[in-house]
Amino acid sequence: MKNKRVCISAIISLMLSFSSVIAQNQLPLEDIKLPEGFSISIYANVPNARSMVLNENGVLFVGNRSEDKVYAVVDTNGDNIGNKVYVIDENLNMPNGVALKNGNLYVAAVNKILVYKNIEAHLDNPPEPTVIFDDFPTERHHGWKYIAFGPDGLLYVPVGAPCNVCEKEEPIYASITRIDVGNPTPEVVAKGVRNSVGFDWDPLTGDMWFTDNGRDMMGDDIPPCELNHISSNGLHFGFPYCHGGEILDPKFGKGKICDDYTKPVWKFGAHVAPLGMSFYEGKMFPESYDNDIFVAQHGSWNRSTKSGYVVMVLDHTGNRVNNAKVFASGWLNKVTQKSWGRPVDIITMADGSLLVSDDYADVIYRISYQVN
Repeated sequence: MKNKRVCISAIISLMLSFSSVIAQNQLPLEDIKLPEGFSISIYANVPNARSMVLNENGVLFVGNRSEDKVYAVVDTNGDNIGNKVYVIDENLNMPNGVALKNGNLYVAAVNKILVYKNIEAHLDNPPEPTVIFDDFPTERHHGWKYIAFGPDGLLYVPVGAPCNVCEKEEPIYASITRIDVGNPTPEVVAKGVRNSVGFDWDPLTGDMWFTDNGRDMMGDDIPPCELNHISSNGLHFGFPYCHGGEILDPKFGKGKICDDYTKPVWKFGAHVAPLGMSFYEGKMFPESYDNDIFVAQHGSWNRSTKSGYVVMVLDHTGNRVNNAKVFASGWLNKVTQKSWGRPVDIITMADGSLLVSDDYADVIYRISYQVN
């Protein structure tokens, strides 16, 4: 069984490496609008590319939601193209989340956390995973997870609401938890979080920030999606009672007061679906981008006029966002309302360029900067 899996992995790896070359010639990258001096290229072709994590040697690990596989991408010749793609595992249950610690790859499926030991040494022959924890809720609705290790060495794992909007007695729903992978008992660190699929820690303060997707079916323009800041553990961010810090839910908000909950630090448009976010710590971009927050907006699915489908950049001072502007756009044709890509996650490479995953175009982009 193990040998069969390795053989299949090798075949798929060759196919993905070949299809990466094809994808570069098919996508209309000329449609992507970026600030002056920036350019975008295809880094790798990865089916349903979602969450990403990069190790110190430049190996990129990628989770996904619909293909039920986990990938590794390697740039073997230093030309800024991930020309070798490995399948680390398959037949998993929405393995969206990936994280690294001490050379081990951690993967979040819907209800469990898996670990692949010493993964870089076994890309051609991935080890069988060890189950770290398998008692998260099993619902697939908002069950896919983004995971990352925090400055405290603990693994942060969100648990989305298993619905559009509902009230559950179990406190683990609509939360962000953290676990010690050596003694994994989930601790809820944030409540009232409908569906966070991206977070990061401010390198200057160590505080955690996260995106959250607003509920559907309240109209085109409400409620807003959110960017939130955790100043202390145990805060409640409103769901399902209050949305966007000021809009009471028509059903669950009765008798509630929005001021009783933690308000977002920034409100995005309704339905734009902010997912991955990252503080910029690279040295390639102009100094004006230092510690700015990049956010991937996956885009709306139930709005009469589509919104999102962009990468935003937010300037902030301390725990206050000063302004937000579109950094990359063009995946959505606003006239035809047709889209050819949907940004998901954002990470910074060692050289300071950005990688942006796209689960609709099945690629990972590289955004770089060069003074003209």
